[in-house]
Parts: sequence; C-alpha cells; structure tokens
Amino acid sequence: MPYSELPDSFDVLIIGGGAAGLYAALRIPQHYRVGLITKETLSLSASGWAQGGIAAAIDPQDSPSLHIEDTLKAGAGLCEPQAVELLATQAADCIASLLEMGVRFDRRENQLALTLEAAHSQRRVLHAADTTGRALVNTLVEQVLKRSNVQILEQAFVLDLWLENQQCCGVSLLYQNLLCWLRAGAVILATGGGGQVFAQTTNPAVSTGDGVAMAWRAGAELRDLEFVQFHPTALTYPGAPRFLISEAVRGEGAHLVDSAGHRFAFDYHPAGELAPRDVVSRAIFSHLQKTAADPAIAHVWLDLRPIPAATIRHRFPNIMGVCQQWGIDIFQQPIPVAPAAHYWMGGVTADRLNQTTIAGLFAVGETASTGVHGANRLASNSLLECIVFGAQFSALDLPVTEPIADPTLNQSSIQRVEWFDRRQETLPWQTDAEYLSKLRDLIPRLVWQSAGICREAASLRQAIEQIDQWQQRFDHLTLSQELNRWLSSPSTNRITLSETLAPSAPFELANLIRLWGETRNLLNVGNLILKSAAFRTESRGGHYRTDHPNIEPDWQVHTLIESHRWKRSASIG
Repeated sequence: MPYSELPDSFDVLIIGGGAAGLYAALRIPQHYRVGLITKETLSLSASGWAQGGIAAAIDPQDSPSLHIEDTLKAGAGLCEPQAVELLATQAADCIASLLEMGVRFDRRENQLALTLEAAHSQRRVLHAADTTGRALVNTLVEQVLKRSNVQILEQAFVLDLWLENQQCCGVSLLYQNLLCWLRAGAVILATGGGGQVFAQTTNPAVSTGDGVAMAWRAGAELRDLEFVQFHPTALTYPGAPRFLISEAVRGEGAHLVDSAGHRFAFDYHPAGELAPRDVVSRAIFSHLQKTAADPAIAHVWLDLRPIPAATIRHRFPNIMGVCQQWGIDIFQQPIPVAPAAHYWMGGVTADRLNQTTIAGLFAVGETASTGVHGANRLASNSLLECIVFGAQFSALDLPVTEPIADPTLNQSSIQRVEWFDRRQETLPWQTDAEYLSKLRDLIPRLVWQSAGICREAASLRQAIEQIDQWQQRFDHLTLSQELNRWLSSPSTNRITLSETLAPSAPFELANLIRLWGETRNLLNVGNLILKSAAFRTESRGGHYRTDHPNIEPDWQVHTLIESHRWKRSASIG
C-alpha cells in the first residue's frame, strides 16, 4: 500500500506478524478496523522458525491437570497458576480451531500424532513434520488475508508508543518513505522476543526486543526479564547459522554425547537428554568447561542414529535438509551442537486478557509476561500461548470510531523533512551510521558474555557500566537528537524522507532510521536484562548465577520493573 493511502487511524493496531499477532487479528471482532504492522513480510517471524510443535492434552491418557502440573514444575515456582490453567484447559479448543482453519498436523493411522518432549510427562506435542511454526503461520496468514477489516502494513517499523493522559492512543511509525503518527483505540504488542541481544541465538534478525523496549520507555511494568531460555542444541558449524535442532529429536531417541561418545548429560541430571532445557544447556556448558581446550568455540554432538531412518525422514526433513547443506549426513554422523539464546520468559506484564499496566496497551505471545512460563518455559507451550491468549481478544470491547470517508492522506499534511537533506550534514550522518553498525555488533557480544548461560556479579556490573557508556554516546548522536525531537511532539503531520542522506552518502535514510531504532531497543533490552540478572541473587530456571547457585525460598517472587526501579512482587503461591 503506498504511504499516501495510509489511514490516519485504526480501531486496533497490532505490532507483529507472528503467530500471536496473526491469531489476535483473527479473533478481534470483525467490526473493528485492524492495522497489522510487520517489520518484514508476514512470513518472517520467530513463530515461523518453531520446529518443536504445540502442546495440548488431547490424548485419552492425558489431561489438562497433568499439563498444568508439568508446566508448573518447569516454571520453578514462578508460574501464575490461573494463567497456566487457562493455557492448559483451552488448549484442546484452540487445536480444534487450528484444524478447522486448515493446519495439517502429522497423523498416525488417521489419529493426530503426539510426541514426547523434554519435561512433559505425556506425549502431547503436535507437529507438522519439523516445520510446525511455518505450517501454523502460513495457515494464519491465509486466513488473515481473507479478512476485509484487516489492513497489513509490511516492512514498517514502529519507533515508539503514543501516550495521551496516561493512555496508549497509537504509535509513531516509519513506513516506506514516511515518518508519521497513527492513532488507535488499542495497541497490541506482538513483536516476539529479543534473542538478537545475544551473540548466539536461534532467533531471526527481526527479534530485537522492540515491544519490551517500547513498553519500558512508555512506563509499562515489565516482569522477570532475567529469565532467558538457552536452547541446548543449536547447529554449531563454521559459517552456518545457529539453526535450532529441535528437542523433539531427543524425544524420539537421539543421544547427546561428547567427543568420546559418552552420554554426559546423565552426569548432571537423572533424565539425561530429556531434562529441562536450562539443565541440559548448563550440562553442556559445564562439560565443555571441563573438557574442551577452548570452551567458547567448542561443541558437543547430537547423535540421531538411534532413531529409525524412516522416522527421521518423516519427522525431521527440514533438519535433515539443513544439515545436508552443510555436508553433515545425519544417518552416518552426529550433529555438532551447542547452546544458544532461544526464548525469553520475561516480558511486558499482562493479565489473562493481555492488558498491560497502561490503558489501551496489550501484549501477547513472547512479548508478554502472562505468568504461564514462570522461570522456565515448558517445551512447545510457546506456540500454544500465542493461540490461547490470542483467542482472548474475541472479548475486546472498544468504542467504535467511524471510518474516515477518504483514507487517502491529505497531501497538505505531508512535510518534506529538511534536517536530513542538508549537504553539510553528510559527514555526521555517515559517522552516526558507522557507530550504529558497530554497536549493533558489540551489544550482543557483551550481553552473551555477561548474561549468557552462567552469570556472576562482577561481569554483570562491568557490562552495565559499558552499556551506560554506549547509551550516553548514542543519545548524543546527531540522528538521535533529531529523531528524539520529532518523537517528543506527536502530531498528525507526516514527514517524507529523502531517499538518501545526501547525494554522496551511501546509506538509505529509512534503513538508517530502522538501524537507529533497533539499536536503541537493543541498548534498552540489554540494560534491562543485565540489571535484572544482577538484581536476582539466586539461581532459578533460565537464570543461573555461579556466585548464587541455589534456589532461595525468599526469591519465589517476580522481578518487577517500573521505569528505572527494580522491586520484588509479593510471594507467589
């Protein structure tokens, strides 16, 4: 859609085009005008990368109560029981909804095939081969495209939330060659996680913590940001991306071994390869610290040969194909693997209707902290959370505004921005771009080193000091000063941008503003994770402190963040 046809307002704006955002769009009553904003295309999201599956207690031998029990156990004392109950009891209905939409889950003798995954007591995980997320997202996209009340804004980047009288009333947006403010009766954050704040991550490049960072700047309460799940088995091969090797592989019988062929995971936990993800990740980390010459670049091995070849071909064609691309024959040799940041249990505090602490602002999916995951997410509960909590938007009740008669933008309200066109500013803009590109690389390295699988006070303190220094320089960039000036004064005026900073400059302006926005978000998110990890002086779930290695009973509380204040919640349970 050309930017000149962009409406001034929507009833609801959804930021994010993964499973949570798409399902929310389908469940919002159809009399509302919905704008669905995605940073890239609809198909590019972490949901689309999900291989493991979606959990639901639909087997006669299973029950929601057993699913609840497993979820609470994995969450290490920090789950919100009512949120977990909602998740488990509505799972079957949501699976039925997905089947009705056309999601083709694997079947065995005409029955839905169910797989056992780590920390589940029953086989309850549905799959579509090993590309469940892709199958789910593709189906949801097809359904959304049929909705006349949903308008999709692809390759659009939200810079900030728009607040008036302590209520969220819209967003500031970079869309094509336009900077503008869009009004909305409700804004839904569905931007996914923040894996890109870590140097090693299974997340796509779009996962830069945008929703959490925007909500924090707006003053919303955040919760439990120190809890990050590190997937134990990401492909670790020179030149290859950190492709996730689903734990469903271990559920089907794959062995995790060291270079001597020893199944070392049993040295750290009686469940071995099927222990919770944080336990397996730390087992790999600890074993490499003891046995590898250079643990930072070392790996262990995931051996699929105990699994029947026919099962591998049927269940894991995507894993098989990716490994083949890198010369790894999984029928003849094990896969080199090591942990990588995968899922963020913390997020924007949200209730069971996805309402945040700011009126008019909602959060759903990985962006939200609803309490279903606690300190450690149970495998394949994340896609389920997107669907179950996305379904709650069917109860959304907003004052309906009349559609504008002519959605075409009044050209008189478009201003050509001059502060980007001054030829004498070419050198400062180019310097800003170079510094932003450098920061985009440095931040994930720092956070991975200081707040990765194992953490301790001294390195956290040093990293926080470094982030503060980078933030100060970032704030003094010419680009930061100009954009912050515009962001501080919401208006209906829209600003068109030059195609480049100046005739001789190599950077496209829109791309530079997005780089600025993502780097800003990564700085915020990195700072929040580091300070949250320093605040919690115990080890629990996805947060492990080598200087405080035990679970402490008085820390059975949420970490709450309000602006620049960290505090404990009331005791849970």
